[in-house]
Amino acid sequence: MRDVAEDALLGLLFPFWQIVIGVCLVVVTVISAHRLLMRGPSRMSHAIVVAGSAVVGMVVLGILLSMT
Repeated sequence: MRDVAEDALLGLLFPFWQIVIGVCLVVVTVISAHRLLMRGPSRMSHAIVVAGSAVVGMVVLGILLSMT
């Protein structure tokens, strides 16, 4: 009976931890975007190309892994 209670508690706390992780990601994204804006347009265009390449790479990797 003890294992069932522990799983139920973790089941209740799981959405809370997802919210905490999401808030941390938003805070880090806002801070890094602010720092990038302060560095100027040349760094921003380079960062956009790098971020776009990373997104495209992850999408391609996800598609390839889902096919197998």
